Amino acid sequence: MIASEPVDPQSPRGNHGLRTELGVLLWQRAMEPQTGTWSLPGGRLRDDEDLDTSARRQLAEKVDVRELWHIEQLSVFSDPHRVPGVRRIASAYLGLVPLTADPQLPADTRWHPVSALPNMSFDHGTVVHHARTRLAAKLSYTNIAFALAPSSFTMSTLREIYCTALGYEVDTTNLQRVLSRRKVITPTGETAAPGKSGGRPAAVYRFTDDEIRVTDEFAALRPPG
Repeated sequence: MIASEPVDPQSPRGNHGLRTELGVLLWQRAMEPQTGTWSLPGGRLRDDEDLDTSARRQLAEKVDVRELWHIEQLSVFSDPHRVPGVRRIASAYLGLVPLTADPQLPADTRWHPVSALPNMSFDHGTVVHHARTRLAAKLSYTNIAFALAPSSFTMSTLREIYCTALGYEVDTTNLQRVLSRRKVITPTGETAAPGKSGGRPAAVYRFTDDEIRVTDEFAALRPPG
C-alpha cells in the first residue's frame, strides 16, 4: 500500500516544516523468512470477502489505517519464486491516505520515504516501484492529486507535491494553467500570508472534486517532450 505523507526519514511521522516526501507504510518482519526486512501490510483473503474488502480490512486491523482517499487494485504478482516455500500469488493495491489521518501505528510499523526504501522483503520493493509508476501516470490524466494535497493550498505547495510524486521538476505557471483548464482546481478567493521575505500574497486554491475522475483521456498517449 502506498500513502501520501510528509515524511522525515528519521521519524515515524512527518513534520510539515520539512520537505514533503511520498511515503509508504511498512512493517518490520520479526520472524523467518527474511527477519528484519520491511514488508508491505497484507495477509490472506478470507472465504467470505472480495479483494477490495480484504485490502481495507487488513489495513484497519494491522496498521490502523481506516481512512483512504482512494484505493485501487495495482497488479497481480505471481512469480513462482517470489517467496520461499509454498507458492503465493499476491494481489497488490495502491491506497492513498489523507494527510489528516493519524493512525496509531504498531511499534514495528512506520512510514518510509519512497525515495529511500529500507531493505525490503521478497518482491515488495518491486511492488512499491509499480505503485509509484502508476501514481505518476495517473497524475497526467486524472485529478488524483486531490488525495495527496491538503484541503486548500497555494500553487507552490501543489507544485512541490507534483514534483515529489512525479520524481522530476514541473513549472508552477504551467501546472496552474493545465489544472485550471481541466477544471481540476479552483481559487478559494483567499490568499496566503506572505513569507519572511515579504512579497505579494499567494492565491489559495482547492480541488473541485474529492473523487477521482479522468481529466484528459488522451494524455497518456502523447509522446514525451
